[in-house]
Amino acid sequence: MIERLHVKNQLSFEECDLKFGEGLIAFTGPSGAGKSVFMQAILSLFGHGEPNASSVEATITDKIDLEEFGLESDEVNVFKYIKSKSTRYFINTQSVSKKSMSQITSSFINYLSVRDSEEFENERLLTLLDALIAKEKPLHVKSVEEYKELFLEYKKRKEKLESIEQKERKIEELKEFASFEINKIDEISPKIGEDEELMSIKRTLSKKEKIQESLNSANSIFEAENSVSEFLNLIEKDSGFFDEAMNELRAIIEDEVERLNDLDEQDVEALLERIEKISSLKSRYGTIEEILEYRDTKKQELEEYENISFEKEKLIKECKERFEILEQKAGDISLLREKYISTLNSKINSYLDMLYMPEVNLVNTNIELYEWGKDSLHVELGRVNIKKISSGEYNRLRLAFIATTSEYLLESGGILILDEIDANLSGKESMSVAKVLKQLSVKYQIFAISHQPQLSSQANFHFLVTKSDGKSEVKMLADDERIVELARMVSGEEVSTEATKFAKTLLNVT
Repeated sequence: MIERLHVKNQLSFEECDLKFGEGLIAFTGPSGAGKSVFMQAILSLFGHGEPNASSVEATITDKIDLEEFGLESDEVNVFKYIKSKSTRYFINTQSVSKKSMSQITSSFINYLSVRDSEEFENERLLTLLDALIAKEKPLHVKSVEEYKELFLEYKKRKEKLESIEQKERKIEELKEFASFEINKIDEISPKIGEDEELMSIKRTLSKKEKIQESLNSANSIFEAENSVSEFLNLIEKDSGFFDEAMNELRAIIEDEVERLNDLDEQDVEALLERIEKISSLKSRYGTIEEILEYRDTKKQELEEYENISFEKEKLIKECKERFEILEQKAGDISLLREKYISTLNSKINSYLDMLYMPEVNLVNTNIELYEWGKDSLHVELGRVNIKKISSGEYNRLRLAFIATTSEYLLESGGILILDEIDANLSGKESMSVAKVLKQLSVKYQIFAISHQPQLSSQANFHFLVTKSDGKSEVKMLADDERIVELARMVSGEEVSTEATKFAKTLLNVT
């Protein structure tokens, strides 16, 4: 339940701070006063609309499981967003994304827009029917969940089998390509680090003559070695550092002489050709490490192609076994659904009768096995397509499904937001909607925008939205103020005596 709501700078609303109780809460007022704007503030706070206020904050008293989202719950949870250059959402001062806010609140916020068809979708209908069955057969829902898990396993194997069959149709081409790629790499057989070593040799070859000339000149240093040693001894200085340096230099020169001699035997053409081949592989596959990894991958693929027939036969057998189990389970589930669908129809139609609507019929069609079994439900309203009925009839039909859902799927709690669900209804029809909402308000906290006095008269709390000089305000009405507002809704701005009497009758005021 929303206990308190604070809105700041929501379009025409500068600021409002309201407290709410349980039950049915009606919002009325002249057209254009800002009722929908105010309701949008609530929806945007919970991630179900675009934020237009500088801030919106609400306290929720219902117990909410926030741990699965990595958040801490309090006895009273505070939801808030602040908008400046960007919009930031918070739950109990903990920052959350808009997506997370929407996911968290979707478990207890239900918003019905003008032509929302969610209640009539197959999966929603099956969920409702299964919940009804579970009242008498508690293990039914568990059977449905076990079926779903088994179906998902079957689906994975089926997809893998289809993938193998696709590969099989072009297996020879794939095998030929894999072999070609492997042979191309193996013909060159590059070694890790070889490319760097070859380039080093190439660089040395390019400056071999200069190195040789420089080496010949450097050798002359050894002619003065004895003179330097004799000098250091005469001045009584330790010549160890010099001897060590000369020995190190001698070793370097000897290594270089040996390397230059090896280069004399180097086949330059073969070297350049080798560099070119490795470079060609690198340009196509990446580093030598990546080249060798690609070759190993292709070898593995080739092995898989060779073993594909065995794997295919295994998958065919597994799919067949699981399909037979699924058919059996789906058949058992379908039998129960067929048995109880008339009960669900009766329950929905009992609400439709209250709402002065013709009966509907939930029709089950058997289709190919899928995640929900083999049943597909749809709603028939006589010979009329429900998409073509009036908005007033459509809303009452939805309300009957919501009321039925609340009996079987909603234990307690939940917030229902309705935008003119009684639009375009007669007084009798509007009162029928109000009575059903009154029943629903035992489990839901209902926020309803209305232009009809019947619904507003049944509300536990009645708020009036007005607008003056471009600024909107909202306030809760006292009993005498409700009479005035209901009378206005009946007769317009010029309130008549008859309208006032009718308003008192609606409120049971003498």
